[in-house]
Amino acid sequence: MVEIAAQAAAARHRTPLSKARVLETAVALADEGGVDALSMRKIAQALGVVPMALYKHVANKNELLDGMIDVVVGQIDPPAVGTDWKTAVRRRVLSARRMLLRHPWAPGVIESRMKARANPTLVVMEYLDSMIGIFREGGFSIDLTHHAMHIMGSRLLGFSQELFEDGSGRDPEPDMPPPDELAERFPYIAELAMAVAHDDESVVGSGCDDQFEFEFALDLTLDGLERLHSTA
Repeated sequence: MVEIAAQAAAARHRTPLSKARVLETAVALADEGGVDALSMRKIAQALGVVPMALYKHVANKNELLDGMIDVVVGQIDPPAVGTDWKTAVRRRVLSARRMLLRHPWAPGVIESRMKARANPTLVVMEYLDSMIGIFREGGFSIDLTHHAMHIMGSRLLGFSQELFEDGSGRDPEPDMPPPDELAERFPYIAELAMAVAHDDESVVGSGCDDQFEFEFALDLTLDGLERLHSTA
């Protein structure tokens, strides 16, 4: 904390306060002391400003956390080019895993904010859209892509909890563009959303059959274990 504050104090006279600086400082403080101990006061102290100055860039704690997620997700390597879908997915998920090892607070924040928001942030949506695109461009049908995304779950972001939540009953996020603009920006997500049949009782997510997804992942795991057992 002292080192971060000293570095910020040396730089504040030449670097104007910005949302990027606020978020980068928040991520550094969370890396150092955990996200539970993070506060606007501590961020302001590290930046050498009064706490009220931060609210010109982040409206509240939830917006701060969403921005922090965007910072760390932005550290995941872009998709590999000139390789097969399996290699591309594996490399990117392992890159996400390395990111989370650098930021051990991130899985809990990602999970809680994904549950709280009606939609992921635009940065997370861009990441998920590109992951869906790897499967689709690798020759997966839209149906198999849907099941693959559920099997991967939050492993897509480097940890092992269920990623998909039903946000249908929540108010639209104020930072979200109109649906037609979202569909143009994230075509693979739009294609998947349009193709999936909806099941209002699903606890996995809107448009998903919980029992089918559970059994699909279970059978795939058992088939893989059976194959390994038979070749052992």
